[in-house]
Amino acid sequence: MKWAVIVAGGSGTRFWPLSTPAKPKQLLPLASAQPLVVDALQRLEGLIPPERTLLVTGAALAGPLGQALGLPAANILIEPRAANTAPALVWATAEAARRDPDALVLSLHSDWAIGDAAAFRRDAELGMRVAEAHDHLVTVGIVPTRPETGYGYIVLGTALEGGARRVARFTEKPDAATAATLLAEGALWNSGLFVWSARRLRAEVEAHARELTPGLAALDRNDVAGFFKAVTPVSIDVGVLERSTRVAVVPAHFSWDDVGTWDALSRTLPKDGQGNVIHGPVHLDAATGNVLWSDGDPIVVRGVHDLVVVHANGRILVMPRSEAAHLKSLIDPLPPYLKEL
Repeated sequence: MKWAVIVAGGSGTRFWPLSTPAKPKQLLPLASAQPLVVDALQRLEGLIPPERTLLVTGAALAGPLGQALGLPAANILIEPRAANTAPALVWATAEAARRDPDALVLSLHSDWAIGDAAAFRRDAELGMRVAEAHDHLVTVGIVPTRPETGYGYIVLGTALEGGARRVARFTEKPDAATAATLLAEGALWNSGLFVWSARRLRAEVEAHARELTPGLAALDRNDVAGFFKAVTPVSIDVGVLERSTRVAVVPAHFSWDDVGTWDALSRTLPKDGQGNVIHGPVHLDAATGNVLWSDGDPIVVRGVHDLVVVHANGRILVMPRSEAAHLKSLIDPLPPYLKEL
């Protein structure tokens, strides 16, 4: 049967001061009027039912996320520690296989903006068919809209079916010149939307993921704490996909954004006639291309362009949109009374 795993860890630091440890970005309405994680679950409607949807998160967020989603308590998997995506997904896939030995797993993140939910489901269905028919790990690749240096790229190999291709190689976060070359050559962004059978993922982990193999015996005993204690943190991309020769890619037919920074809201939310994204009580004049967010108190701006201005949780943030990706480096050295919300 088909299963889904929603990865919902992370603190959303790059959305400070709106995002907090108790309410990080996956619980915020950054792509629609409802939280990103609710968008993620609803995107699966008609594809995979909630009773076969597992959520992986940390202890601090299990309650708020469970309340937001209404999933069965047994389907909320609480990581003993944060160890990146490979341990989380290998554990969640093993849990799906424990309940259903023939589990085919679709893995997605809780903090994406997807432009066409129907196209998302069609591409996911194709990915599941390819994973079954060719016994491959499958990723859905996004057609790039810009030479983005913050994403990983997928270089296409030989054709399979329905537009799917084998993966020739992955290139992680290239410099600007390399990103432009990859874009021109038809490479795809690695979205992080994956499909695999539980059996194939286990085989590829055993063959390639040296960071995880010390914990597999504990996982087989359903000793989750022992598994997480034994593994070395690593992403599923680095630990498994980039090392495997059994990886395929399905080109996406939907727009996608990982909603990674304040600047991303200019792509995920509606804009006014001057290109401003506005949330809350905002008054502006002769202002263009800004992201303006208030959780209550009015913001007034005039004659400013391409800024991020946020008033949330008693803090005010002002910066150029072009600096949004570097927000974490600003927050880390702040005194605790400023950054701890």
